[in-house]
Amino acid sequence: MLLLPATLTADEAPATLRLLTQTLKSEPESGVVIDASALQQFDSSALAVLLECQRQAQAWGRAFSVRQPPPKLSALAKLYGVDGLLLGAAAAS
Repeated sequence: MLLLPATLTADEAPATLRLLTQTLKSEPESGVVIDASALQQFDSSALAVLLECQRQAQAWGRAFSVRQPPPKLSALAKLYGVDGLLLGAAAAS
């Protein structure tokens, strides 16, 4: 399971994506699970990072899920129309 930082804005997005990508490459051939529970301060860049991680997981034939997204992240994903893509069942709760 990969953990998102407490802050993920445009300033942190490139470094966070780099770190997540490196970790994804070294993980076993299982599904990709990202825990978003630590997110406290974020903007739409957090969605971009998650979408890119999802794209990479799909390219490698792995399942992808986001666990414990904060309500504001779920609302932002819904606003942009990517809640079903990114958050799946978590968006419904």
